[in-house]
Amino acid sequence: MSGSATPTSDTISPRSQRFRDSVHNIPTPGTEVHRPKRYEPIVLNIYIVGTIGLLMICLGIVLEIALHISGRSNGFSVPEKNVITFVSTEFLTSFVPTLLVVPLAYFWAVADWMLRWYQPYVTLSEGNAPAARSILLDYIALNRLTTLYYSLKHRHWLINVSTLTALSAVFMQPLAGSLFQVRQVPYAAAATATSMRNVGLSTTINQLTSFLASAGYVDAAVYNNLQDPSFVHGGWSAAPFAAPAGSILNGTLAVNTTAIQTHVNCIKPTSFTTTNLTSSNVVLSATFSPSCNASLSLDPNDGPDQFSVTAASTCAPSYQDQNFQPVVFWYYHLSDNGDALGTAVFCQPSIAIFVVATTMNLNDGSMGACIIVEPFENTNNVTGNPLNGEAFNGVMFDASNNTYLIARSLAINSGIPGAIYHFASQQPNGPQSVFDDPYGFVNATKKIYTQYLSIAAQTIYFLPNNETIPAQLTSDLPRLFVESLPAHLLSILFICIGIASLIVHVLHKRSRRNLWLTSPPGSIATIVALTSRSGFGDLLLPYDDESRMKSNLAGLTFRLDKRTGAIVAEEDFGVGNTSDNTALLGGNGDYDMKMGVNNFSPLSRTSFKDKAEFESS
Repeated sequence: MSGSATPTSDTISPRSQRFRDSVHNIPTPGTEVHRPKRYEPIVLNIYIVGTIGLLMICLGIVLEIALHISGRSNGFSVPEKNVITFVSTEFLTSFVPTLLVVPLAYFWAVADWMLRWYQPYVTLSEGNAPAARSILLDYIALNRLTTLYYSLKHRHWLINVSTLTALSAVFMQPLAGSLFQVRQVPYAAAATATSMRNVGLSTTINQLTSFLASAGYVDAAVYNNLQDPSFVHGGWSAAPFAAPAGSILNGTLAVNTTAIQTHVNCIKPTSFTTTNLTSSNVVLSATFSPSCNASLSLDPNDGPDQFSVTAASTCAPSYQDQNFQPVVFWYYHLSDNGDALGTAVFCQPSIAIFVVATTMNLNDGSMGACIIVEPFENTNNVTGNPLNGEAFNGVMFDASNNTYLIARSLAINSGIPGAIYHFASQQPNGPQSVFDDPYGFVNATKKIYTQYLSIAAQTIYFLPNNETIPAQLTSDLPRLFVESLPAHLLSILFICIGIASLIVHVLHKRSRRNLWLTSPPGSIATIVALTSRSGFGDLLLPYDDESRMKSNLAGLTFRLDKRTGAIVAEEDFGVGNTSDNTALLGGNGDYDMKMGVNNFSPLSRTSFKDKAEFESS
């Protein structure tokens, strides 16, 4: 400093007669002493804030896209088994998203803290600030709700929006924790299956083992209420196929495959008579058409419930083999009052081969309904020679001298009508109710006979094969879903916080353009450095409370000295112009570039910031 012009520290402040300041004794930075580097917290760096703000906006958009994809694709694929065995899936879906948003929430909390920390100094840099809005203002000591009130009161709009943003960021964590959910849902995906058979006449059909096994299953199904076996559904019998390897939960496999549809074409007689010839001979006669009739003799002494099946030779072409002829099922019942009841059912089985779309339940192997895709056009020994599309009746076979074949034939011949009659006996009120119903035995015969021939078709009309066919696998898989409500709320929160924060920090950076702090303003040493030469500390005592300090500082306004950066106080005389070329002792004074106002203090009209620009030049 120029020694001859420098007043002593005892000089009365030109700004107030209530205290003495010595700001004029502070060396000018950048000319007389080294100019310290400007302090700027990294969290307020506009590039970092901008990056985080844009990241938040992008996260909000990505979240909406993920929600759309989740709904369209029935969730996202996740491992069927939790790869981290010591924690549950629910813990991971709630903890991991929360962990990811914690740094974002923390960043905006720190950024808000920094803006509140800086606000008194920003107000001082604008000048002409009363004590309540500057040196007595401490947003850091206030909770956020109180900060909202005081920021509105003092019209610190950027602080108000910043605090709202920090408060809103708190909700990111619970929303992120409820964002994802893992559900077991049916999920369809392209797959392959192995077709294990194709249409072809079995070479062991004459051994009757296929018919005997099928008759045994039907008999057991009636007694034990069993469902259709695998690859049989009603009158359909499909070529067996194997599912892909692996453990599949509640899955179904849909394929297009070859299937044979069996029709038994059962009808009731147009006329039926029961004739008692003798006490041991009863004749049952049935007419189904003018050219189709049949009769059966039985001995009523053999039991009150009798059943049988015979070939309807008179209803078939003369050249037709007995294996393919229509058949007649006979049923006889002696009622409790001694009345002889009888009926007959005529059946003429036929088959048709189609390419069908069907499904298989991978839990129990049951086959679903078959939907015809197209007729089966290939020619083989079922559709062509020697079978030519004819269907085995499955209950009448060519005569044989083989003891085993005779036994199998008798077992089948008695087993199928026996299963039908037992099914009728299981109905309410027993077989009597079925006899009373004109279509009772027609329906019972159609059901059991169709099941029998469909099961038998699996082995008599198909031959082994191994072929890969396309399939669609639908199974209950764990899928990760984005929950709609949390996703929308979190997306809105991300975008709003990102946009609001960008605006707030861009504007706040502009408001800090005249603020030059060289160290973090929070330490006691920094506060002392900024105020020790200002003199207004003489008006305060160490034990003053807030109200007393406010009273003692009444009538003063505060600002940052542009030359030194010190906090200075001035009497508020209602004078609008408080620039450095105005005498603050009550009137306008002459300004001297060397000595300052009225030669009291050497204040330079060049600001702290201008000094920095001068030094760099």
